[in-house]
Amino acid sequence: MTQTTFMTPAGWTRALCLSGALLGLSVALGACQHTNDDSLAMINAPADYRQRHPIAVTEADRSIVVFVGRGRGGLTAEQRAEVMGMARDWMREGTGAVSIDVPVDTPNARAAQDSLREIQATFAAAGVPPRGVIVRKYHPDDPRQMPAIRVNYPKMTAVAGPCGLWPEDLGPSIHNKSYIENKQYYNFGCATQRNFAAMVEDPTDIVQPRAETPAYTPRRNIAFDKYRKGTTTATTYPESDRAKLSDTGK
Repeated sequence: MTQTTFMTPAGWTRALCLSGALLGLSVALGACQHTNDDSLAMINAPADYRQRHPIAVTEADRSIVVFVGRGRGGLTAEQRAEVMGMARDWMREGTGAVSIDVPVDTPNARAAQDSLREIQATFAAAGVPPRGVIVRKYHPDDPRQMPAIRVNYPKMTAVAGPCGLWPEDLGPSIHNKSYIENKQYYNFGCATQRNFAAMVEDPTDIVQPRAETPAYTPRRNIAFDKYRKGTTTATTYPESDRAKLSDTGK
């Protein structure tokens, strides 16, 4: 004979509470999983890659490193050319003082002082005022690395990125909106924008056009004189006849 067990009202209440707790936990876990699938990078991301990865004009440092040995100070020919080129660039694009960090209490500290004096003389020869150069002393952190002189100054630069963000898969998936709607993936165009920003010589050209430069007066006067005399203003190039192909062998 089979014995039948009946659940009391208190047992039904406990079972219902346990089922409700398990259901609430599963819903919460499902909500967390859904949140992880959604990428924060794709929220309200513009469709145009130029707006999704804009080029910003900001201030950054340009720097060079001058390595100095223990027993020889001064600059080599290549180092002298680098310092002179940096000094000329500072006259054109520098937005702040030139900072020169010189190592102290190192085996090459004395040689570094000789190199520092030549660096300062090179900047002065290029037209950099003495108040535009700041010398700072530092203690190297890594004793295994040869201490060097660091020269840097701030300048305006164009930047874009960061690149390499892949919030969604590129393959077919029901969770991939870019694939379903045939839209550009998030990282599309980022490398192009970053490379374009690095190649621009004057970052302000991205924001606004340059002013018109003055005309070349000597050449303009020659053209006006020919126009007043009624002669042609076209330029003749007599050496162009020399570039014709030879008739030899015909």
